[in-house]
Amino acid sequence: MATVNEIYGALDRWAPFSIQMDFDNAGFLVGRGEKQIGRALVSLDITLPVVEEAVRLGAGLIVSHHPVIFHPVKRITDEEPTGRILLALAENGIAALCAHTNLDAAAGGVNDCLARALELGEPGQLHQDGVLPDGSPYGIGRVGTVHCPGLSARAYAAFVKEKLSAASVRYVDAGRTVSRVAVGGGSCGSMLSDAAEAGCDTFVTADVKYDVFLQAQALGLNLMDAGHYATEAVVCPALVRFLSGKFPELEVVQSQVHKEVYAGV
Repeated sequence: MATVNEIYGALDRWAPFSIQMDFDNAGFLVGRGEKQIGRALVSLDITLPVVEEAVRLGAGLIVSHHPVIFHPVKRITDEEPTGRILLALAENGIAALCAHTNLDAAAGGVNDCLARALELGEPGQLHQDGVLPDGSPYGIGRVGTVHCPGLSARAYAAFVKEKLSAASVRYVDAGRTVSRVAVGGGSCGSMLSDAAEAGCDTFVTADVKYDVFLQAQALGLNLMDAGHYATEAVVCPALVRFLSGKFPELEVVQSQVHKEVYAGV
């Protein structure tokens, strides 16, 4: 069986933890490195129901996108949510590996999965953040051409909602048909100018603030907010495939209890 450290090493070779953003806390966050793992659970987040799911499945490891410890923890008790999650992990001997902004930026990570889910052709980088030792660039966001150019913003928003199984899609219609699209999984509203400079008519991301919608309208850019979960959960099947391929003896399961946290009408 593979150890937690060996699984961490494989993830690090795919999406180096060294390229995570300064504010991030991705990495090996809970557990014993030499513990041997026979079954792993993949989830976008590590919530208490996800930990309980891991216990039911007999999974000794949870691999998530969002870090289970993000802000500094001053105490671990059952009196607050993060404490209850960390206690449940420790008490059940479950390790946690979290690949966050490093997986956003890496090739084949969140943004490539999002571009693929939206059927974008010839996807390229929206913003280059750096270069790996092997010379390959990495960065957040992707840009590509739509499979069926000429859709209205409203029609494309409906397409995005369907393809991502999103609860809802908020959008600004800048009066342009959709042809060249930028995507940014999660909270990438700050990259609006990057999308405009890349010659895009449409930008799909999440967690968009009111002023950013106004800015998009002024720039003449269709802007679509499909939700944080929907724009990033697309990476979970890729994580399952990656880990299963690297460790054939490891049973890798995607969480069935963790879903979109809100509903739309």
